[in-house]
Amino acid sequence: MTEIEQLLARVADKARNTRPWGWASLPEPVDEATPARAEAALGFSLPPLLAELYLRIGDGGFGPEYGLLPLLDSPPSGEPAAVSQYLANREEGVKDPAWPWPEGVLPISHWGCAMYACVDCRSPQATVLLFEPNPGSADQAWFVDAPSLTDWLRAWVDGTGWYEEANGGLELAAWTETAGVMGRTPADQRNHRT
Repeated sequence: MTEIEQLLARVADKARNTRPWGWASLPEPVDEATPARAEAALGFSLPPLLAELYLRIGDGGFGPEYGLLPLLDSPPSGEPAAVSQYLANREEGVKDPAWPWPEGVLPISHWGCAMYACVDCRSPQATVLLFEPNPGSADQAWFVDAPSLTDWLRAWVDGTGWYEEANGGLELAAWTETAGVMGRTPADQRNHRT
């Protein structure tokens, strides 16, 4: 069994035995065509591990806090689907240029208070980011939650994530790629802050 297969087995076991807030049960996995439909709507590929989570474990409803968002359809919990949330965020970013949403950064889990865990689908390792807009500035709203989706899932199954009560003092590093992804040069970003 590969390391990824072992991780998927651990995630599946925890997913069967824990319920995030708002989820009465673990949804069925998506069908084989759903990831391709999601990618067509998004205009980019899903990281393979993310697609496997939806195909093998469930259409959301597991993971930290409110759990993974469903991929294409909203569930009874009222959480938005990841694809529709991404498209809405991109559209809002066009309407409000002070809050652009980075291309290829897919929200996958809601933390509440407008905060989301997101996967940078353009990064080879599928970096997981935290979008925390409450400080009030788009330039200061992005943090690296985990260097990879693999690391993010391990933190959840091992109980070592920053969100765990025992780890309350952990601080996340700012996402340094924000300026380029937001369509600004580093000089533009410095000027925007002043």
